[in-house]
Amino acid sequence: MADHDQRLTWRGTVAQWDRRLFDAVARRNWPAAERALPALGRAANHGVLWGGIAVALTALGAPRTRRAALRAAASLALASATVNSVGKWSVRRPRPLMEGVPLVRQPAVAPWTTSFPSGHSASAFAFTAGLALESPVWGAAVAPLAASVAFSRVYTGVHYPSDVAAGALLGVAAGFAVRQLARGVQRARAVPGGERPAAGVPALPDGAGLTVVMNTGAGTAGATALDALRNRLPKAEIVECGGEDLAAELAAAAARSAVLGVCGGDGTVNAAATAALRAGVPLAVFPGGTLNHFALDLGLTGPEDTCRAIAEGQAVRVSVGRFTPTGTPRPVRPGPGADRTAAPDATPAPGSGSPGAAGSGEAAGEGGYFLNTFSFGVYPELLRHRLRWAPRIGGGPAAVAAAWRVLRAERPVRLTLAGRPRSAWLLFAGNGTYQGYGPTPRRRDGLGEGLLDLRLVHGGGRPGPRLLAAAFAGPLTRSPAHVAIRVRRLHIEDIPPGTPFAYDGEYAQAPSALLLDTLPDALPVYRPR
Repeated sequence: MADHDQRLTWRGTVAQWDRRLFDAVARRNWPAAERALPALGRAANHGVLWGGIAVALTALGAPRTRRAALRAAASLALASATVNSVGKWSVRRPRPLMEGVPLVRQPAVAPWTTSFPSGHSASAFAFTAGLALESPVWGAAVAPLAASVAFSRVYTGVHYPSDVAAGALLGVAAGFAVRQLARGVQRARAVPGGERPAAGVPALPDGAGLTVVMNTGAGTAGATALDALRNRLPKAEIVECGGEDLAAELAAAAARSAVLGVCGGDGTVNAAATAALRAGVPLAVFPGGTLNHFALDLGLTGPEDTCRAIAEGQAVRVSVGRFTPTGTPRPVRPGPGADRTAAPDATPAPGSGSPGAAGSGEAAGEGGYFLNTFSFGVYPELLRHRLRWAPRIGGGPAAVAAAWRVLRAERPVRLTLAGRPRSAWLLFAGNGTYQGYGPTPRRRDGLGEGLLDLRLVHGGGRPGPRLLAAAFAGPLTRSPAHVAIRVRRLHIEDIPPGTPFAYDGEYAQAPSALLLDTLPDALPVYRPR
């Protein structure tokens, strides 16, 4: 009985303070807010305000910003569903009496649902938390707007302060829940494939003998990797650099180390793989880019995975794609604005007996490697325009403008493939079989297959309809617009002068003829069991 009385007293005290705060806000006169805050609250009805922000970020933002917008929208959906299905119907708190609230602030139609917790507050803070956990800069930019929406619910007299506080806490919890769910999906996606174990790779429990070259553009991912290295592998050497110095630093690090580590995106990892193949040392990858295709397909979801594998000496052998000039030599030069991260003047891969990686373009016709993809046609042109325009207008707008330019103005590339003349909007070659439809594959189940996943979108007509038709065709199939097969090698001849190609996000000018093939099990890469 005493406990029951104590709970009633506690609830009464909370309700009393809640009403006092509510009345204090009602009495406060903010002329500038009289119309602004009610209008802001109406804009957030049914999540319209947040949906508009998510659409804008998705359309104009960089890939990481788009991912942040998606997680923010998912957090909002989770918070809204929880509030409306559990929160309001379990507590059933009546709405405040609005006799002290000025009429100009009050909504034209009073809300009919119960008061606790505030759905607007939950949605605002869920969206902001989901955004901030993936993109802190955008989260900080949106946070004042979220706080204003939450405060407007008290200001307009439709919620008590505790309703708003509870909604905000629930929204933040939804943001963290979606992040955990996304990590679980990411780990499920990163289930290792059928790569062969790499015998004889060194175990480095304290990191001695490991040199990690960190691309200074890795951002927050680089800081996370740096913390993990200092905690788990304190004797590892860490070199931070970027730009044109990156290839030289990778080569020097590979020459003096037992294991070469790299932190960066797929282009940086490509350069590190070239250096590791040249020096004959294993590679350790710390994901530090926007998409991290190679790391995810290998089964690495963060720096802790790589640190554990290095400490325990666990690695697998992955296949590597290779392109080798076979015709009249032409300088392989990077396109405008290309990221100079591939390694120059690479020698043959161990045991391959053929030319190795060229890099970002200083070697004339030396060839190169690709860990993920190689392509001719629409995609290299899109990449060329995006790299040229991104420094001036930003990554998102540059991608949109490049797609518009390419789909309106491009012409198919005329090539000779395996001795047969072809006209192609897109020639895609993946290092291993990609899952997904048409010319837009998404991921691989393994990196030890030793086959090229070849996708060809035939020329003719306009690129947009052709690419769309190919996107609906099944993988490893044929259609009037699209061919998808697996091969071990492909001869490409009669390449027109000035034709660009792309490999692992890099851009270069093609020689007159190329041989594409794979080096099975060529590169040992650390990955935990």
